[in-house]
Amino acid sequence: MPYLRFEINKKVEDKVKQDFISCVSKKFSEIMQTGTKHIAISLVESSKDSLYLGRAKEKDYVCLMNLDIRVGRSDDQINKLVKTYMSAVNKILGIKLECQYITITKHVGEEFHLIEGSLMDWTRNDSPLDD
Repeated sequence: MPYLRFEINKKVEDKVKQDFISCVSKKFSEIMQTGTKHIAISLVESSKDSLYLGRAKEKDYVCLMNLDIRVGRSDDQINKLVKTYMSAVNKILGIKLECQYITITKHVGEEFHLIEGSLMDWTRNDSPLDD
């Protein structure tokens, strides 16, 4: 169960949030070769002065992303996901590419829990909640 957290220092309309979350879920499923029912996403709107990225100018909006994913994905998958999400943050949320920062943490499946129990390690084209 990936937990994909996006924190921004601006307010966006509900429709923009919905479009962004839909994009994040769809692209994760496509790139990481998994289903969507186990994906968790948060889009957190913080106040303008609540986030800091050293390279951003004072007037710039910032997006800090933390992607908790299961181990097993290739470097190519991760790099494609990073570029895809940075592009989406830019196009949908209006935040400059240079004002974004991503951290990725890899976990074994057993570290992700739903009411049904923990997930297994990732395998190509899995769909944990459809089994």
